[in-house]
Amino acid sequence: MSDRMTCMPFSQLMTWMMEEKKKRNTVFGTHSPYAAGDETLELFGRKLETPIGPAAGPHTQLAQNIIAAYYTGSRFFELKTVQIMDGDELSACVNKPCILAEDECYNCEWSTELFVPQAMGEYIKAWFALHVMAKEWGLGSQDGFQFNISVGYDLAGIKSEKIDTFIESMKEAKDTDIFRECRQWLLDHIDLFEQFTAEDVENIPSDICNSATISTLHGCPPQEIESIANYLFTEKHMNTFIKCNPTLLGYDFARKTMDDMGYDYMVFGDFHFKDDLQYEDAIPMFRRLMKLSEEQGLAFGVKITNTFPVDVTRSELPSEEMYMSGKSLFPLSISLAAKLSKEFDGKLRIAYSGGADYYNIGRIIGAGIWPVTVATTLLKPGGYNRGTQMAELLAKQGCRPFCGVDVDALSKLAEDAKKDSHHVKAAKPLPGRKTKDTVPLLDCFMAPCEEGCPIHQDITNYIALAGEGRYEEALQVILRKNPLPFITGTICAHNCMGKCTRNFYEESVNIRGVKLEAAEKAYDAVASRIQPVPVNGAEKVAVVGGGPAGIAAAYFLAREGVGVTVFEKEASLGGVVRNVIPGFRISGEAIDKDIALIEKLGVTVKTNTEITSLEELKAEGFTSVVLALGASKPGSLKLEKGETMNALKFLREFKEKDGDLSLGRNVVVIGGGNTAMDTARAAKRTKGVEHVYLVYRRTKRYMPADEEELVMAEEDGVIFRELLAPISLENGQLLCEKMQLGALDASGRQSVSGTGEKESVPADTVIVAVGEKVPTEFYQANGLNTDDRGRAYRDDKTLESSQKGIYLAGDGLGGPATVVEGIRDAQKVAAAILGSPAVSECEKEGSREECFAKKGVLVSENEAPHESRRCLNCAAVCENCVDVCPNRANISIEVPGMPMAQIIHVDYMCNECGNCKSFCPYASAPYLDKFTLFANEKDMADSKNQGFAVLDREAGVCRVRLFGNEVTLKVTEDNERIPKGLRDLMAAVIKDYSYLL
Repeated sequence: MSDRMTCMPFSQLMTWMMEEKKKRNTVFGTHSPYAAGDETLELFGRKLETPIGPAAGPHTQLAQNIIAAYYTGSRFFELKTVQIMDGDELSACVNKPCILAEDECYNCEWSTELFVPQAMGEYIKAWFALHVMAKEWGLGSQDGFQFNISVGYDLAGIKSEKIDTFIESMKEAKDTDIFRECRQWLLDHIDLFEQFTAEDVENIPSDICNSATISTLHGCPPQEIESIANYLFTEKHMNTFIKCNPTLLGYDFARKTMDDMGYDYMVFGDFHFKDDLQYEDAIPMFRRLMKLSEEQGLAFGVKITNTFPVDVTRSELPSEEMYMSGKSLFPLSISLAAKLSKEFDGKLRIAYSGGADYYNIGRIIGAGIWPVTVATTLLKPGGYNRGTQMAELLAKQGCRPFCGVDVDALSKLAEDAKKDSHHVKAAKPLPGRKTKDTVPLLDCFMAPCEEGCPIHQDITNYIALAGEGRYEEALQVILRKNPLPFITGTICAHNCMGKCTRNFYEESVNIRGVKLEAAEKAYDAVASRIQPVPVNGAEKVAVVGGGPAGIAAAYFLAREGVGVTVFEKEASLGGVVRNVIPGFRISGEAIDKDIALIEKLGVTVKTNTEITSLEELKAEGFTSVVLALGASKPGSLKLEKGETMNALKFLREFKEKDGDLSLGRNVVVIGGGNTAMDTARAAKRTKGVEHVYLVYRRTKRYMPADEEELVMAEEDGVIFRELLAPISLENGQLLCEKMQLGALDASGRQSVSGTGEKESVPADTVIVAVGEKVPTEFYQANGLNTDDRGRAYRDDKTLESSQKGIYLAGDGLGGPATVVEGIRDAQKVAAAILGSPAVSECEKEGSREECFAKKGVLVSENEAPHESRRCLNCAAVCENCVDVCPNRANISIEVPGMPMAQIIHVDYMCNECGNCKSFCPYASAPYLDKFTLFANEKDMADSKNQGFAVLDREAGVCRVRLFGNEVTLKVTEDNERIPKGLRDLMAAVIKDYSYLL
């Protein structure tokens, strides 16, 4: 595969655009058209329907990028930078992949990767296409948008023949071959259009661009920047903006801001701050250029901001340095805008880019700063469709002509940005959002929430049903796979929510909350209809242990007519959830409701009954035994001096005595997991305790506890003492060694080492929350083989132990796990005993139209829709790779006879930026792993991708590579080496998507 893009002829571009719109009502895969109103602004003496668009970057490199952006609301196009280095020479300098936009964004690209004449051709083709779209589809006025060229990086390069020709051609294009070609093609094919006429073609202006933005590399001297601006004003007579770097703020400001906002892991030195344009040089330069522009009758301003360079420390991208943008750049960029606006009393014109998105664009433009261009938000799921929502927001808000910047409003925005949840880094590193599976060539759509759930709960189904108020049906869907809706709806670790695609919009759908909502609203109705299932066979199963895994195993088996008896040594079922997890986390009533479900099914429950011998159970006629014993053997941490208390022992006593314990005034909890958080919060509620300290050898960011658990502990007043390793307890003080974090590894976790320094923490009681251990002694006493860690051997598929008919489930398998993992184990065990699946699948629901209506639509804080309105129903439509590709190189194909759309990758449109890899829910990169369409056999030979090249369109002959083998075939004929689904896909491309070829 090559990272070189092939520019489409204007004829193909227009045919593609028009046919796709006619057949599918989409344009280059975008679904959200924006039609501008009558209100317009004026910029550079020209009309502008809305002051937003794509920044110079991945979204303004090819004509189809610009077309997709216009269709979805953009009207100001900052074209990707051109410079004297281009084409093959530049491509050899830009490492690929070059974009990482999973959270804050990084890139290591700079200017257009095309040859400069090709770039000019793309921009002129787009110029014509936008005029057609405006009139043909009623999207706005044909003079309602503007192009702005971006040039760099030094005066000599800008004066070169190559760049000079580019500038002059963009100023006046009528004599260029590409302008004449586009114009003639439209005249020759005017019958293709219903609204767009030959007169409209004649009226397309040839003076494409009258403004330029100067892009300079870091370290460019101030006199060089000023000389470029002088040249563009006096020699080229162009309205000119200068891109400014956040380095103007100074190293100390940038470092403190990033640290305070949680980006302390971001590494950058003071080199660029010293080497770049200095603030004291910039201000007088800007004043001179303002005066010169007035003399020339042109506009001058600054573009905030250019790039902010940071070091590559975790192999994020294949370079030594990368450029940061998006959510973390916004507080720096807007602070620079505020500082300059104050310096110039609001009179300096500012164009803006640097973390602008739906959440802040209204305030930016409301303060008098426009045009605003965006990149990072368009690189995330929803892609170009996000532009529509921003355009609609601004149309509703209104945009005033530039009459100065509102300095106070801008300063307030800059201060707010440092605390805004949309820009502050989350307290914890992002969870892994990919599955372990490789993306399949066909039928790749799946809901990552459901794949991330250990029991693959039918989440999108019950979310949708709950949103329609059909709570009984929603709960019935939940109970298919999950017999503990109250417990999991309250305390589930919700790995599903970490995988949710909505995280890339604002935050996860509250999946756990909707489960609890359905349980609370429908439990009585659903439970009243549950009846005991008659025993239908000789199978008789004993479940030893009445925690979540044991309850779930009993439920699945009893539901299928198996006679089940649960033996529990405590007075009530519920295990750790009942006896250890504090009541402020989950009520006993909620636990009782889940337990009542197995009782309604006819399960026999024997409490206060401890089982010590499996032989006795066999003697009682039990044909199978499920050991759901939990991991109750206390873990420990030995101090050099002093005694500690086990966390589970403390939590049990806390619950039994309702917090009436004697711990002293100061309690220290050692640990960083969810149990440690429960322990610390319970200690805060214990009689007589004044201070609770949580000691951990790393920082909060690297604690294994869920972020919400950390937040709740902080809200309860727990004091976090980070980077401390306990040594000894003596005289009411816990002596610790101070630790320090080291280098980041590829996972983002920092190493830790001791400093030799000591620090004491007040401690009357020290509670240790470390992992509990499996009941090895029980296993061995009953003849079960164990490994060197004391865990019973088992078959991973059936969870059957070394003894036939003895199964294991829950924490007793390998140590403390989650409730839902215990339910997963119960499903496996029940299926093994039944000899058939213990759960059934739901048929996926949801129309593609409903899914597309939500794409790109972010939800603001003042909205409170039901979570179903936020659920993107990825089980019906994923298409993240389609959304996020700037070049539109991933295509959704409808294949006759296939219920799901299929994704192909178009090789000739891809530059291997890698953005689709970040957002594909599989452990894959679609640009490498999806079935690929090649323009010809040569391109195919340059690639290792599986895919095809069409050799004869009329005959349907293709050259196909699959699983390392290549074959030439007719797609309509059987071929044992190529599955029918792939042949049907290729046939659909040839017949229904011929504009791709």
